[in-house]
Amino acid sequence: MQARTLREAMSSKELLARAPAAGTTESPWYKELNANHWRVLMASFMGWVFDGYENYALFLVAAPALRQLLKPEQLSHLSSYSGMVVASMLLGVGSGGVLAGILADYIGRKRTMMLTILVYSICTGLTGLVQSWPQLALFRFLAGVGMGGEWATGTTLMAESWPTRARAKGLGIMQSAFGWGALTASCVWYFLGSRGGPGSWRILFFLGVLPAFFVLYLRRKVSESEKWLAKRDERKELQKLEGSGVTLSREERIVARFTLGSLFRDPQLRRLVLTCLVMSLGTTVGFWGVSTWIPAYVESVARAAHAVNPARWAGLAGIIFTIGSIVGYISSGFLADLIGRRGMLCVLFGGALLTTPIVYLWTHDPVAIVAAAGINGAFTLGQFAWMAIYSPELFPTAVRATATSVVFNAARFVSVFGPLTAGWLITRLGGYSTSAVLLSSIYVFALCAVPFLPETKGKPLPQ
Repeated sequence: MQARTLREAMSSKELLARAPAAGTTESPWYKELNANHWRVLMASFMGWVFDGYENYALFLVAAPALRQLLKPEQLSHLSSYSGMVVASMLLGVGSGGVLAGILADYIGRKRTMMLTILVYSICTGLTGLVQSWPQLALFRFLAGVGMGGEWATGTTLMAESWPTRARAKGLGIMQSAFGWGALTASCVWYFLGSRGGPGSWRILFFLGVLPAFFVLYLRRKVSESEKWLAKRDERKELQKLEGSGVTLSREERIVARFTLGSLFRDPQLRRLVLTCLVMSLGTTVGFWGVSTWIPAYVESVARAAHAVNPARWAGLAGIIFTIGSIVGYISSGFLADLIGRRGMLCVLFGGALLTTPIVYLWTHDPVAIVAAAGINGAFTLGQFAWMAIYSPELFPTAVRATATSVVFNAARFVSVFGPLTAGWLITRLGGYSTSAVLLSSIYVFALCAVPFLPETKGKPLPQ
């Protein structure tokens, strides 16, 4: 009797959630938003801004930092050491992301976000004190643990808090925060790199401790997800029922049991996760193995062209690439509502596949490459927005943070080999171009996975 009553209550909640709000088709989408919606966006946006800064800082200063930290006989393998340091951060991002996603489904989205921001802020500040390349790899791994976890919690909180008609646009705006953070890091390094001393890269990391103070805003101003709070109480009740011998339905078992286990034991959820992981692998390997080398590649081209201050060309390339990614992030939410989620995916993957050879093969002029880098950024880095927009719409509340985090982060365990492989290929093939174009073929596999996922445009989140 208790189980039936609970199921009826769940059905009533689902019907209410699916009922269209009055006037939603008569007013602009942003008219549906209240002060709490904007506070949630601010919290998720700023958390991801800081994450973007911490993340991109490594790519900007990996070369000058390693030139100081490596022994003279190791400098000829600079690209390989850069790849290992990047791989260590990716491993941390993947590990921390999956763990934080599970925690967010049990202790809450808000609390987990606060914890992850503290972790990546403190560890990034400590990175400025390292004295060897293994220490650099260690602290980037620890910072990665926090960076991977912050995204999943912010994304899930946004998805569960915003109304259906505004959700994709809001998540696209939120995802653009990574670009703003990376742009901030690029601008800071643009001035530090050309005007600071040999140790100026340390300052870039010291500044990364500032996000720790943002936790105070989260604690005071941001409300926990009401959907998660309701599901937390439901989970407790269902676990009691199952413990008393009551047979639960499929939907109830998903809620009552361990989130990661539910995700891979249930055939429908497992199929969704695995299909999303194919696309996630394309996005992640494509970015870490192809696009992150753009600043270093532009610097090498500028040196070959005998340009004045090649390091500033590298900084400029990072800035233009990041501006392009911001355009891609924000556009993705509107594009998803215009042509659907699957249409958005085809545009992003196809664009990344086509623009990679434009950057690396079709021109050797620094000005042209920098311009092409902006277009490439809109697709290769901008395509990360699909995970924020699409993933939460595929999975029920009880496992949403876990599933979203697995989709976003699990690919990093494989993509660790992206920078390692790229570094090896760059060394063996004698340049960046061939390596980048070879690795960009991963986008073909991502495109092939798109037709196997359902279209969720205009639909409410699964309960």
